Amino acid sequence: MKVSEAMSPMVLIIGPEHTLRDAARLMSERKVGAAVVVNVDSSGPGILTERDILNALGQGLDPDEEVAGDHLTGDLVFASAEWDVARAAAAMVRGNFRHLVVTDEVGEVVGMLSVRDVVRVGVAAQMLSPSAGAA
Repeated sequence: MKVSEAMSPMVLIIGPEHTLRDAARLMSERKVGAAVVVNVDSSGPGILTERDILNALGQGLDPDEEVAGDHLTGDLVFASAEWDVARAAAAMVRGNFRHLVVTDEVGEVVGMLSVRDVVRVGVAAQMLSPSAGAA
């Protein structure tokens, strides 16, 4: 199965100047664990995850003063919408990521792939397998 079939096409996009509190509120409202951060002055999008916010709070930083652009996940990996889900899952494992930003052939953000999406695809494939339920 391709990433384009497993990903969520609904992506929360925020700016780098959003406070961590605003980002957390928006992520909570949308029930997502990550937001794509778009900075027009940057070469490409970044990602802010719930882990990034948690790390900042754990350091005692003020979520009303700290901004998303200062807490982005490092070493971001983008997945192609054309990748096989297994390739994306391997990239997640290698990078210790729970989310991958998905881009199309011209580099535009088209979705987000989460570990939850990968598990859902794996469980569905297992349930459809002829050996499923065999002991």
